[in-house]
Amino acid sequence: MAYPISSSPWDSGTAPDPAYSGVFIPAIWSGKILEKFYAATVIAAIANTDYEGEIKGQGDTVYIRQRPTITINAYEAEQSIMPAERPSSPLVELNIDKGFYFNTVLDDVMEIQSDLDQMSMWAEDASEQMKIKVDTEVLAYMAGDIDAANAGDTAGAISGNINLGKALAPVALTNANIIDNIVALGQVLDEQNIPETGRWLVIPAWVAALIKRSELRDASLTGDQMTMLRNGRLGMIERFTVYMSNLLPVDATDSATSIYAGHSHGMTFASQLDKVETLRAESTFGNLFRGLQVYGRKVTDGKSLALLYAAAG
Repeated sequence: MAYPISSSPWDSGTAPDPAYSGVFIPAIWSGKILEKFYAATVIAAIANTDYEGEIKGQGDTVYIRQRPTITINAYEAEQSIMPAERPSSPLVELNIDKGFYFNTVLDDVMEIQSDLDQMSMWAEDASEQMKIKVDTEVLAYMAGDIDAANAGDTAGAISGNINLGKALAPVALTNANIIDNIVALGQVLDEQNIPETGRWLVIPAWVAALIKRSELRDASLTGDQMTMLRNGRLGMIERFTVYMSNLLPVDATDSATSIYAGHSHGMTFASQLDKVETLRAESTFGNLFRGLQVYGRKVTDGKSLALLYAAAG
């Protein structure tokens, strides 16, 4: 009995696994890396970090002394004066009690196959991810300690009639009223006697877009020689240095964003990359790369912070 001669090892009807096209294409490990973009972080720019050096050198707690308030009494001729007071300095305790960590492993096989400096690349990414985590937590924390006169629909320590929005009733922002609301934040801080120099404002991307579409064509408002509509740069608005962040807290109930304004005097922040270590893994053939970042945050003066609770109008 004669059998046909097969011209291909796959003529039997059984497809190869995987089904190659007949040309072998080797895998290539690229020596390039796809760029990664991170959310902007702002806490280090808007908070007071003066005590960070002391914390790194001394431990996990620092006691911050505040300037005492001296009592002023009225005086008339021939009256007796009040007994002498002993001014005391209130203490603010800043605890380094928050932290985030990362724990990764680089297998020996993967290290051999790649010509990239993986540890260095991971360190850069971990640093950025740490900043994002910290900013997200601190921005969410801030709202709880803002002075009652600097938030809500009856804001204003003197006027008491400024609407900065509240839960279930956020301010509806549009390109027509966005500047008026920024001016309102400035008024709230003015009524608390907060210095004009050093003020900041943190807004989400959608509010930045409203500003760019607004009638803000007067270059003097931005402190820039070109109008915002020409160069898209936020710059200075109504005595505020403006920062854009996508990490501001958003309430899912009414889709409102907490927008903060203030002065660096209002919050103290200190952070330390406490541990970064590389060691051999016990359960696999590879190197462990891990790190711990600790930080502390404290609203030291709620009168120096203001909250605009707003949604897109």
